[in-house]
Amino acid sequence: MTKANPKSLSAEKLNEWLKGATQKPILIDVREEQEIAIAPFPEQVIHLPLSQSQEWGKSLSTLIPNNKPIVVLCHAGIRSWQFSTWLIEQGWKEEIWNLDGGIDSWSINIDPSVPRY
Repeated sequence: MTKANPKSLSAEKLNEWLKGATQKPILIDVREEQEIAIAPFPEQVIHLPLSQSQEWGKSLSTLIPNNKPIVVLCHAGIRSWQFSTWLIEQGWKEEIWNLDGGIDSWSINIDPSVPRY
């Protein structure tokens, strides 16, 4: 059995999607509280810090709306890739995308007002 991977999404493509879509994706930010305080993503996100997975893990199906594509982000795209892969392994049926380069790529390529750290 081949392991499914999340789809890769550049900051530029996500920006186009958010600006032009009638159905925006669900955005999940897996960064820690202090990271979000430094550089919040400029759209509404579901905040699921990985360090607190024991707290939100069992209620995940109620925290994430069904039947919408999901884009996961973090600082550089590594933790979000791991979380995205885990969602797929759990049997999540929605399309799952990973923001390549994370919020750092967003800051460099889309919105320099989002601080880099």
